[in-house]
Amino acid sequence: MSRTTSEESDDRIAGGSPERFGFSWDTYSELLPVHEEQFRLWTTPLQPQDWHGKQFLDAGCGMGRNSFWPLSYGAAACVSIDVNKRTLERARQTLAPFPQAEVRNLSIYDIPEADMFDVAFSIGVVHHLADPDAALAKLKQAVKPGGLVLVWLYGAENNGWIIWVFNPFRRVLFSRLPLGVVHFLSLPLTCILWLALRPRIPGRPYLDLIRGFGFRHLRAIVFDHMIPRIARYYTKAEAIDLFTRAGLTNIQAHWTNEMSWTVTGRKPL
Repeated sequence: MSRTTSEESDDRIAGGSPERFGFSWDTYSELLPVHEEQFRLWTTPLQPQDWHGKQFLDAGCGMGRNSFWPLSYGAAACVSIDVNKRTLERARQTLAPFPQAEVRNLSIYDIPEADMFDVAFSIGVVHHLADPDAALAKLKQAVKPGGLVLVWLYGAENNGWIIWVFNPFRRVLFSRLPLGVVHFLSLPLTCILWLALRPRIPGRPYLDLIRGFGFRHLRAIVFDHMIPRIARYYTKAEAIDLFTRAGLTNIQAHWTNEMSWTVTGRKPL
């Protein structure tokens, strides 16, 4: 997909933002009931029963909440990977009730397993990576023939104000400031968003969803959008093309909350 020269330069220099998200996961580490609702939306079209007995890979697990729910649905085993020390400590705490969960310090680019998992997913990670194609290749490698690869991506559709107004500030300012400063600045921005959400806007399901979130949860979302050095917003065609280039089949793109894309594909038999 097309990007500005400055964004491409950021990619080469930064290669992602694990230390910045480590700060976020350490700060906002609580597991909330609403996180299950978000997980169910991000993993459309899977249902809780679809996880029963499955082995899965969670690539870029954060504090482990997206591994928690399929394990609670009866998944047989999981490997949850990330690369920041604080993030991994939080993930181990979150997944401590599940002896079948392995939390591993590992980059998505370095996944060694091949033909092992029933499902490999990455939620909210690939759009922050310097090399999305290499990441998809590793997810495909990790699943069994016929296994499912699922990725949740920021969508370009309905996000014009973020792409053209907020994103330039994120790229040239917020992504470069110290994390403590960015976290402080997230407070007034969250207040503005909180007030803006009070009147209901018809036809915007994502806004309806987050209107019911607590202020702290809303601030975590605002902060997460401020801190990354790389943030891509995919059109439906670009999201499908990412999976097509990886050689996956049966590709489907689901318009999640009419603001993002949950894309699934199968590894050829």
